[in-house]
Amino acid sequence: RVTLLELMMAKASEKNPVTSEDTNVFTRRADFLAECFQEKCEAVLKLTSAADAEDEEALVTIRLLDVLCEMTSNNGQLEHLQALPGLLETAIDTLKLTHLAGKEAVNVFTATHAMTGQEEISHPAVGFKSHLIRLIGNLCYKNKENQDKV
Repeated sequence: RVTLLELMMAKASEKNPVTSEDTNVFTRRADFLAECFQEKCEAVLKLTSAADAEDEEALVTIRLLDVLCEMTSNNGQLEHLQALPGLLETAIDTLKLTHLAGKEAVNVFTATHAMTGQEEISHPAVGFKSHLIRLIGNLCYKNKENQDKV
């Protein structure tokens, strides 16, 4: 699933012009991916414990967020994703939960955990909060209604 999402992200980031048929396909994919993200977003919170550091559902959710960020960076899909019910709220709630999880204990969501010296940052959840902020920013871009919600 992670590989499929990476392929979708590569396709979404292409700068080629899209036809109306491609737009319809992307819209359906965006709906599906947003729905999956909304259902599974809390799986990432399992990464707060070292025992669940390789949780597959959490890794899929991280990739879902990456694809949604890429899709909302594309003006063709942005308006459609901005109008999806619950996507913005889910992103905001998930950001709050991961921020709280990082404050409660030292884990991958703790700000000081990210930079501890010479060790290389390789955990897939590093940057998850910044991607949530990117998604929220993209969903609010030139959209007064979403800006007011935030």
